[in-house]
Amino acid sequence: MGGVEVPWGAVAALVLLGSVELWLSARFRSALPTAVCGVICYALTGWWSTLENGRRLIIGDLAGSLWIYGIAVVTVGMLVWGLRYRRTQG
Repeated sequence: MGGVEVPWGAVAALVLLGSVELWLSARFRSALPTAVCGVICYALTGWWSTLENGRRLIIGDLAGSLWIYGIAVVTVGMLVWGLRYRRTQG
């Protein structure tokens, strides 16, 4: 797009993560499952990015950085968006 390379795989993965987190918020009417999903995803990507060469799944390029930092942004966004599904007292 205009000479800019977009890592579509990372973008698609973040859209999928957001979809799953939003579904968890709506299904359980709580922020806790969404937060747990984000923490597990962040922990897994941290582990996958520290494996030895040849086994590393996430490398330090644009797509890897977008994926690592995008998880935090998407999770916080879905936590805020999911507040509308929260159970109310009364």
